Amino acid sequence: MEADELLLLVAGGNHQAFEELYGLVSGPVFGLVRRVVRDPAQSEEVAQEVLLELWRSATKFDPGRGSALSWILTLAHRRAVDRVRSARAAGEREQREAWRAHFPAFDQVTEEVEAGLEREWVRRCLDRLTELQRQSVTLAYYEGYTYREVAERLSLPLGTVKTRMRDGLTRMRECLGGVA
Repeated sequence: MEADELLLLVAGGNHQAFEELYGLVSGPVFGLVRRVVRDPAQSEEVAQEVLLELWRSATKFDPGRGSALSWILTLAHRRAVDRVRSARAAGEREQREAWRAHFPAFDQVTEEVEAGLEREWVRRCLDRLTELQRQSVTLAYYEGYTYREVAERLSLPLGTVKTRMRDGLTRMRECLGGVA
């Protein structure tokens, strides 16, 4: 029997026809897949997938559109190309991940140096404040006290502390303006 007749019988669920068709087309399917995929183990796997798909989708074969062998080899070619594309995409993903792991998104040394320089500039600007301004800003921003708590700690009226803070922060902003 020819592949066309066998495939029509396979579409009807005939196991014996599938065995014959398998014997007839497995060599050409593997050969085509092997030329596209190149890797022998992967080629065997893809060829088996194609032949399994052949059993499942035999009803989709239309003899009016071409021969059974060309339809089967088209299935094989598509599946082989899909495997190559999938393998290539996976390789590219792995390569990107390896690159990201090797080169982090930021340079830790640069970040540490910049943070150190920023701390130094803030210290220099704090040194330019009056003692009362520096105390207020330090208590509020470095030690986390509220304006009311700063006033209590320094035994000063709340309005005085707010004024010191405003003036101190204005001077800090002017001083840091050259850095930011």
